[in-house]
Amino acid sequence: MDLNSPTFLIYFFVVLFLIVFVTIYVFNLRKVKKKKFDTIGELNYVIKKFHLEKKRINYKKEICMISFLDSLIIASVGTFVTSLEIAIFLQLGLGFLLLLALIYALFEIYGRHLLRKLGEDKNEF
Repeated sequence: MDLNSPTFLIYFFVVLFLIVFVTIYVFNLRKVKKKKFDTIGELNYVIKKFHLEKKRINYKKEICMISFLDSLIIASVGTFVTSLEIAIFLQLGLGFLLLLALIYALFEIYGRHLLRKLGEDKNEF
């Protein structure tokens, strides 16, 4: 699959939409309705790493954003790696490295955004 072709973009957005739908509506919003906020791992990671107050977080809004970040990471890495014409074990290795790098980078940016948004000026990362 050529990276510049329209089919690549259509494939990317279809995968992105499916993953966003599944993570938001099937997994995370069911947890919010049952008041099980502690089981959302990504949000707990951001809260603990940036020392945020749980009381000030709007969970429904943040869960949608975290679900979108997860979906963006999975869809972008998946479509990029499968479009490469290399051996399957190299695709798996490259995909794993890209997943880890994007997860760390995007959740770091998102945590800093939450710090600014909530108005907490703590410099103890």
